[in-house]
Order: sequence, then structure tokens, then C-alpha cells
Amino acid sequence: MTEASRTSSRRLLLLCALAAGLGLAGGGAAWVLIHLIALITNLALFHRVGWRLPSFRDLAPGPGLVIAAVLGATAVSVLARWAPMIRGHGLPEAMEAVLTRQSRISPRAAIAKPLSAAVAIGTGGPFGAEGPIIVTGGALGSLVGQLLPVSASERKILVAAGAAAGMAATFGAPLAAVVLAIELLLFEFSTRAFIPLVVAASVAGAAHIALFGPGPLFAVPPHDFTGLGRLPLYALLGVGCGLLAVVLSKGLFLLEDGFRRLPIDEFWHPVIGAVGFSLVGLAVPRALGVGYDAISDALLGRIALGALAVLGLAKLIAWWVALASGTSGGTLAPILLIGASFGALVGHAANAMAPGMHIDPGAFALVAMAATFGSATRATFTSIVFVFELTGDYHVMVPLMLASVVADLVASSLMTESLMTEKLARRGMTVRGDYEVDVLRTTSVGTIMTSAVQVLGTDATIGDALRSFGATGHGGYPVVDAAGACVGIVTRTDLLQPDLDGGAPLATITSPDPSVVTPTTLAFDALHLMLRRGVEHLPVVADGRLVGICTRTDLLRTRLAQLDHERLQPGWHLPTALRHRRRLVGEGMNRLP
Repeated sequence: MTEASRTSSRRLLLLCALAAGLGLAGGGAAWVLIHLIALITNLALFHRVGWRLPSFRDLAPGPGLVIAAVLGATAVSVLARWAPMIRGHGLPEAMEAVLTRQSRISPRAAIAKPLSAAVAIGTGGPFGAEGPIIVTGGALGSLVGQLLPVSASERKILVAAGAAAGMAATFGAPLAAVVLAIELLLFEFSTRAFIPLVVAASVAGAAHIALFGPGPLFAVPPHDFTGLGRLPLYALLGVGCGLLAVVLSKGLFLLEDGFRRLPIDEFWHPVIGAVGFSLVGLAVPRALGVGYDAISDALLGRIALGALAVLGLAKLIAWWVALASGTSGGTLAPILLIGASFGALVGHAANAMAPGMHIDPGAFALVAMAATFGSATRATFTSIVFVFELTGDYHVMVPLMLASVVADLVASSLMTESLMTEKLARRGMTVRGDYEVDVLRTTSVGTIMTSAVQVLGTDATIGDALRSFGATGHGGYPVVDAAGACVGIVTRTDLLQPDLDGGAPLATITSPDPSVVTPTTLAFDALHLMLRRGVEHLPVVADGRLVGICTRTDLLRTRLAQLDHERLQPGWHLPTALRHRRRLVGEGMNRLP
């Protein structure tokens, strides 16, 4: 084992140890946040002391609901003056920190985000706890990465590990938590990132069982998903979910733009939003709060059809108004309830039109809530794995996968940005969600170098070098000795020195001990060496002899070859091929005796 690999292994062990600690911290933070939300909800809306999340089906709406919401929004605005990152659901801000600030998140966010979310949700905000706890976990990971001597890339892994721990501890879905961190925060898929993520999510998942008990936060009944004949119905459901994702996303963007245009200070925006969602809550109380029990009832079919339609619409409007106002809240639970309501309604409609299909509206609700969330956030893989973990039923995968990718196809064709990237796009940042193989990491220098190298000997003079540069367009020449070993390199820059003597030995201006690579060096490592040393040419040596030279142009050609793979290539033109085949057959017939 080389020294580099030993160092890499030690760093990976360190990241795993830190990730385990973040898993425990994520579990503890999730327990504290959920119980804090429960306490504030009971005090502010039910006027009692309690540590369990109450059901809003028991809420008696009145003027006190509006007052509590306004007071909560004011408190959130005060906290936002201290920690501006708490506004919104927080994931775009975490993504921005990863992309532009070397994963540095203010320590204030680790305190202010859960506190502001508890106040906002506890006073009726139509959000779930999972978004804030994901951001809180990421902030904890960033804080650890700022306290300890780590690289920016390692700090990014710690941010993702903390976020995964938060989701795993909240929902008891560790695998989905890992996928979510990869899709929305990590922007890479590598061994050094994947292993710490799994460690953090595993520990947090175990903490969820110890703190909340086994199983997800809401009930998921068993369903019959089998049958090839039902797949077209789930594909149509996916189309509907994709359209729903577009509606809820663009509706939110429109309201956010409206709040930005208001001629009042941003401090009062959450207060206006609180008045809006609390008025909705006066009519439909179950549209407020975390709504985990409402999600369970929608999946179990415990809500009447009309009431379900009203609940889904009220949740959508309340969530639009609240989140657009810039208060502190999340996206996952509201979208799950909206999607489940939509899916159940579609299931009932399909049953009415085709009673012989025996469609289970609860199955449609389960698939729709994942397809809607995945297409709205462009985290389709996360949504598929998430629902699979909630159900533990492999049969759900077939319709779930189909509906989710159809929904993603529809949503991505109708809107450029997702819920997670729209705010970043307004700030001039482009977030790519695709993972591609880096051609520079799979190409060796030996396959792209120039083998027929023009060189200068150690006995050459400065005048010889000037004539060589004048005769060609090369930017540098390796200097080799009689044995063919590279002892230096001379570039055009070296010849720009004033008062050069053309008869002087070339060694007086040659850069000795040049940076060199071998034919097996990866192109990515060669590029990194060029940038670090500030050079444009790398002699390639093997067995002590010069065998080629690698330039920046060679590296750019490698990237160009990768781009060429995306160009359309002419295929077979069927009529032409058929005519050619008929001609050959005809020639064969003419040869018959």
C-alpha cells in the first residue's frame, strides 16, 4: 500500500467516525425538534402542556389561531434578522453553501433553523419537521468541518452526512436519506462520500428506532400493486403528478415574486403569510401543522372524498402562502399530503370509470405522493426509495418507478428549475443534477500525448532555441541529454528576458527539474499538476527517458472527444437499406441458371 492510499484510508476512517457522531447528533436533534414542535403546538393552539404531536382534527378554530400565527411569524422574522438562512425551507441555501462557500454554513443556522421551524410550525405553519432537521443536520456537519482541519471536499461530505442523519432520524428511512443527500447536496458519487453517508444514516436510523420506535411517522397500509394491465393507469397517474408538480412549483414561484414586489420591509412578509395560512386554517384546520396524521388518514382511506379534495386544496394554498412569505418551513410533508390527496382522488375516479379494475385508491395515493415530490424537487430516485422503505413492499416498486419517471419527464419538460434550484437560478447559479463520467479521470496521458516530440539538446544555445521557436508554433521544448533523459524545459516565456546572448548555452535560461508525468498518469492528475505548477507542458517520461509531451491542448482535445459522443450520428435510412437489399436479391436471382 502506497503512502497516498494509507493517507486516504486514514481520512476515510476519520470521516466515518465523524459521520457516526453526526448520526447520533441528528437523532437527538430530530427528537428535540419534534417534541419542541409538539410542545409549542399544544401551548399555542390547544392551550395545554403536551409533548406529543396533536391531531388538528381536534382543533377548534377561532380568532386565537390567527393571533398565534402572527406572533409566531413575528418571532421568526426576529430570528431571521440574526440568521437570514432560516427563511424558506433551507435546502437551496445549503446547496448554495456547498457550491459557492466551500460548504461553510453559519453556526447560527444550527440553532436558529430548528428553533424558528418549531415556532413557525407550532403556531400553525403548514410544514413538516423534516426539511428544517435536514438543514440543521447539515449545519452541524458544516460546523464540525469548520472546527477540525479538513478540506472543503471533506466538509461537503460532512454537510451531506449531517443532512442524511436528519432525514433518517425523522422518517426512519436511512437509504432514502443517503440518496437525498447525493441528489441534492453532495453533487458527487464516490467511495469516500458514500461510506460516511451510510454510516451517518445507519446510526441515525437506529436512533430513530430507539427514540420514536420502529416504522415511519405515518401509517402505510398494504396494497396490491401487481398486474401488467394496471401499469398504463399508473403511467397516466404519473402524467397527472407531473402536471401537479408544475402547478405547485410555479404557483409558489409566482407568490414568491409577489411578496418580493410588496412595498414593505421583508420583516413583515412572514406576518402577512401567517394571516393568509391561518385564515385557511379557520376553514380547514387539518391543513395546518405537520400533517403526519392527515397523510396516514389519506393513505388509509379514512377521509371522505369531498373532504379529501378540500383538504388537499387547502393544504396547497396554505403552503403556498406560508412558504412564499419567507417564514421557516419545509416542503416534504406538505407535498406528500397534497400528492396523496390527489392520488386518492384519481384512484376513486378511476374506480368509478372502470369498476372492474378493482383499483385501490390508497395505492394511487401512495404512488402519487412520491411521484409528485420527486418531480417537483427533481429527486426522483429519493422518492422511489423513500416510499419503498415506508412500505417494505417490493411490489410497490413497479408502479412507483413508472409513475415517478413519467412525472419527472412531464415536469422537466414544462419547467426549467425545480423547487430546490429556482431560488439559486435567480441568484445566477446553475445547478446540474446529472452525474457523468469525467473523461479526464478515465484517460491516461499515454493515449493523448504527442509522441513525436521535437527536443533541444543540452549543447544547444539560446540562438538555436530562438530559431526553433521561430520555425514552429510550439510553446515549449523539452531539453534532453545524450541518454534521452529530460533535464529541463524551455518555453517562449523564458526567451522574453531582456539582453539575451544568442551564443550563450541554453542551460542559462532552461527551467531545471521540470514537472513530469508518466504514460499511466491520468489526464485529470496531469491537468491538476499543470494548474498547481502554472505550466502548459508536461514532459512524459518512462524508464528515465522522454517518450512524449502532454499539453493543455491535448487535454482540451480529450474533452472535445467526449462532447463528440453527444452528436447525432447518421443511422440506417430504411428505404435506402431496403432498396439495397432488393438489388442484392435481384442480382442473386439473375445469377441462377
